[in-house]
Formats: sequence, C-alpha cells, structure tokens
Amino acid sequence: MATIDQQFVEYIVKTLVNNPDKVSIDRTIDEKGVLLSLEVDPEDVGRIIGRRGATAQSIRTLLRALGTKNDARYNLKIVNNDDFNPGEKKEVASISSDDDAEEDAPEAPAAEEIDEVEDADDEPTASSSELAEKTRAELADLDDLDI
Repeated sequence: MATIDQQFVEYIVKTLVNNPDKVSIDRTIDEKGVLLSLEVDPEDVGRIIGRRGATAQSIRTLLRALGTKNDARYNLKIVNNDDFNPGEKKEVASISSDDDAEEDAPEAPAAEEIDEVEDADDEPTASSSELAEKTRAELADLDDLDI
C-alpha cells in the first residue's frame, strides 16, 4: 500500500504526463529523510522537469509543504530509465525539499545564440535605444523582401 506522500506525488505526476500507467514511485527512508524515486515514461521526463526545471521545482515546493505538515524531510529523485542498459537507471534530476539546496543553474546559451550575441556587440558604445532602433530598421528591411 502506498503512503500518503507517494499518493500525493503520484497524483500530481499522473495529471501531467501522457502515459500515467507508466508512473512509479519508490520510497526509501535514510538519515537524510524520505527519498521518493520517480520513474516515468522516457517521453514524459521533460514534462516532469519542465522548462529550466520549473515543474520539478514546483513539485519540490509542494513536497516541502507536505514535509512541514508531516514533520518530515522529503527528497525527490527523477530517474531516467531510457538507457542502453535496461537494468541500469540514470538519475535525471534530484530535487530536495531542503531549504539549503542549490538552485538550478542557468542554462548555457547554444552556439547559435553565442554568435548572435557576439554580432550584436559590434558597437559596444551603443545604448539600448540605439540598439532597438537598429533592430527595428533591420526588421523593416526584412519586411521589404519578396519571398
């Protein structure tokens, strides 16, 4: 029988994913508190983590509230089961209800974004209004193209 914390996370996760029948949550207790290991269908992992970890952070916040109510410390580990070795599981993201946990690091820009930023920095003395005017002029030139 699942405990209240497992049922709580399972309910939240099953409403978010496309394959709710593939959601499973394992619960273990150690010196750090309660560890909930979440497994979902590989195509649903992104839905659980969310953009920049926002969904995972929200689940963490809800677990912190549940931990306050139950006087417990919860940790959530999202496990990726889409590896080459079927018996081996890889941790995708680990989120803790601990207040001292590190925040998600900002994502590094892609190579295309870096090139665009370097091109935009050709005029280091340009103010933001001058840059906006230059961008508007370039967009107007693009509008004149017959495609």
